[in-house]
Amino acid sequence: MSDTDQTARLDPARTALLVMDYQPGIVERIEDAGALVARAREAIETMRGAGAKIGYVRVAFTDEDFDAMPEGAPMAARIRQAPREAFHADAPATQVDDRLAPREGDIVVRKTRVGPFLTTDLDQQLRARGIDTLVLAGISTSGVVLSTVRDAHDRDYRLFVLEDATADPDADVHEALIEKVLPRQAEVIRVADLAALLA
Repeated sequence: MSDTDQTARLDPARTALLVMDYQPGIVERIEDAGALVARAREAIETMRGAGAKIGYVRVAFTDEDFDAMPEGAPMAARIRQAPREAFHADAPATQVDDRLAPREGDIVVRKTRVGPFLTTDLDQQLRARGIDTLVLAGISTSGVVLSTVRDAHDRDYRLFVLEDATADPDADVHEALIEKVLPRQAEVIRVADLAALLA
């Protein structure tokens, strides 16, 4: 953290950690995925231990979702490049990674777009719990993380991005976003910073 970042504090009662797209079919695309998952698990344990909320976002499609995709839509084109079962809502590859499994009382949403808000009730669930601050961990930096920062910023959430619990298949893209783009709308911190921020 920079000197200015150290003035930031996280109120556990108003903060949620969003663990986004940590599902086997996506985690496997990341180099050194085991270390990444371990850092995400550490973030979950730290946040949970302080009394903060934990939210999980996964991307997956029912048969109805597949059928409802407009022909020619960019998202549909990407999804249809892979076998339907690879992205199906019931497939093991689309479940939350077992090493980070949700507990009773956690928020869990299934999305059908890159960002977590448009096709879910995530915003309503967060607001109902009095959440106004989000800490983000996700795969990929150029996908769900960037989309979440943009959308959540417009929804007036205070934002923190965990740079070492966030990853992209393209390491250069991850670095550029973490260093140049995301800090315009979010504080960029590391998992090790969480305990002090929550104190």
